[in-house]
Parts: sequence; structure tokens; C-alpha cells
Amino acid sequence: MEAAIPTAAQTVPPIERVNRIAVDAMGGDLGPAEVVAAVKLALAEFPDISPVTLVGDEAIVRKHVAEAGLDNHPKLSYFHASEVITMDDKPLVVLKKKKDASTIRAIELVKLGAARAVVSCANTGCLVGASIIKLRTLKGADRAALSAIIPRDGGHFVLIDAGANPEAKPGHLVHNAIMGSHFSRLEFGIEKPRVGLLTIGTEEGKGNALITQTHEALKRLGDLINYAGPVEGFQIFTNGGEHRQAIDVVVCDGFVGNICLKSWESLAKFFTTELKCNLMANPVRKLGALLAKGAFGELRERVKPERYGGAPLLGVKGVVVKAHGSANRQALKNAIFDASEMIKTDINQLIENDIARAQALIENAGEA
Repeated sequence: MEAAIPTAAQTVPPIERVNRIAVDAMGGDLGPAEVVAAVKLALAEFPDISPVTLVGDEAIVRKHVAEAGLDNHPKLSYFHASEVITMDDKPLVVLKKKKDASTIRAIELVKLGAARAVVSCANTGCLVGASIIKLRTLKGADRAALSAIIPRDGGHFVLIDAGANPEAKPGHLVHNAIMGSHFSRLEFGIEKPRVGLLTIGTEEGKGNALITQTHEALKRLGDLINYAGPVEGFQIFTNGGEHRQAIDVVVCDGFVGNICLKSWESLAKFFTTELKCNLMANPVRKLGALLAKGAFGELRERVKPERYGGAPLLGVKGVVVKAHGSANRQALKNAIFDASEMIKTDINQLIENDIARAQALIENAGEA
């Protein structure tokens, strides 16, 4: 039997930290059965994955675990939480009035050292707010940032920040570039991800004061990141074209990033719906659609937001992965795997090291 998980009143010394993933079983639109199904897939497909603690109403969770045939699985444990966060809940209200919510308890397991990662489909504002308040930010990082994976021509790119910090300063965007580079390296295996600063034009001096100051700071980092310069919106979904290379990390503040993310998600759904309507318009088109069914299916899967696992909240002391509210078992499985890989690579230590180096480079350049 595994050691008991500490309660919220207990303290765990840092040396006893457990490489465990706390999975919020109650936060998703599809319910705990889908979360348990995702855990089953993750445990089956990734033998080396970190152990999982399912957080939520234990009676309900155990029922679904038994139905999934996971009773007595050596990598599975439970932590009871009696409350659930809804999509209408506000972060500060939740912290005061829903202290036994599954999302909050999962975060507290990381704070106490009984886990190192959280995976949750819960309300983004509550998950992000509670994570920042309870876990605090990494050394040298003033703000956290959400990183989302978005498909582009020939691959994918990381969008950071996707909504955690809407009022950013240049230093925050520099940290976003560093954090996004590490996540891109982990997720895509790119040794030197190309980083672009999202703005309204690529010419020097184009953009507001935030962009101009961030651009100058990023140029001072040398080979710490692979900075490709400012990029416009129409560039980020292309493969770079004849004279440009594709961008792997798109850096922006959370206000712009959240608009970009939601615009892309709604546009993907719009084209999927429009394509279906047009293909079903008459018998000839229906025949053509039938012949191209495989290709259309692959396209639909590629642009579906839910398939890209989750969006890590980078910059906090711990691994927090925000899965889509409507994420299915495949998406959640990928989110759990991502959390496990982030634990193994100790991504937070790498980020802290590079933030310290960046600060030194910027200060030295300013003194020169």
C-alpha cells in the first residue's frame, strides 16, 4: 500500500516531495467518468507516467474507477473533496467559500508536497487564480502565463500568454519568451524554438511602448532564446514561406493572447460547420464528401481545440495544466502525459535558471 496523502493541515518537507499528478476528477463538462477513462488510457499507454491521485467525491470517483477496471492499480490513489467549482464561480469567492472544492484540494496537494502537478478542466479563472495565490510564482518571475498549442501550416506553435496576465510589462513578456521556449522544446522536441513577438508590423518601432521595450529587451538576450523579431498576425499560421522560417513561440500579453486563442477556436468551429453544410448541400457534393471522408476527418481532428491536451500555467511553483472544459478522454490523457513529462524534465528549474540569466544580460546591456 502507498503512504497516506497528507491532509491540508499537515506540512511536507521539500525533500519528501512526491512526483505525483493530482487530477481534478470533478471539473470537466463531461464528468468524472471521462476523467477516469482518461487516466486509464494514460496508465495503459505510458508505463513510465507519474502516479496519479484522483481528487473529488471519493464515492463517485471510486465507482467509476471500479467500472473502468482500475481497482487496486498501484499508481492510483484518491483524495476526497466534497465541493465542485462551476464555470460561473469567481476566483476570490471560491477561495473563501469553496475551500473543499476538488480543484482547490488538487492545488493544495502540490503546495503541501504530496504531488508536483495538477491537471484540471475547471473554470480557467479559478484554476489560474488559486494556483497563483496558493503556489506563488517562481523565483524571478513576477507573473504566470498560460501557454496554448495552436496548429499552423506544417506544424504547431505555442501561444503565450493565452490569458493569465492581461496587463503585462516588458519584463513579463521576456519571461513569457523564456517559458514558451522551454515548453516548445519539451512539447515539440525543437532544440532552438524560434520566438516571435506579436505586434501590428515587423518594422522597427512599429507597435506600442510595450512592444518596443520588449523587443529591445529580447534582442539583449543573445543566444539565451532564438528571437526572430516582431511578427504580424498573418504570419503565425504559415510555415514561413520562401524567405521566412515558421515561428514556434508567439509571445504576447494575456489580453491579446486570449483574444487570439478564442478567435482561432471559434474560427475553427466556423469552418468545420461551414464545410459540413456545403458538403451536404446536394447529392453530388455528398458523394464527393464521402470519397474525401478520411481527409476531412483528419482536418477536423487537427483543428479541434480539445485535441491538444492542455495549456500549462507556466511560472508557478509546481506544474499546473489547464485542460479544455469540454476535453474528452484523449485530450485529458495528453494533458496528464504533458504534466508527467514536465515533472521529469524539471521544467521549472530550467525556467528559473534562464530568467536569472536573462536579468543579468539585460542589466549588463543597460550599463554598457
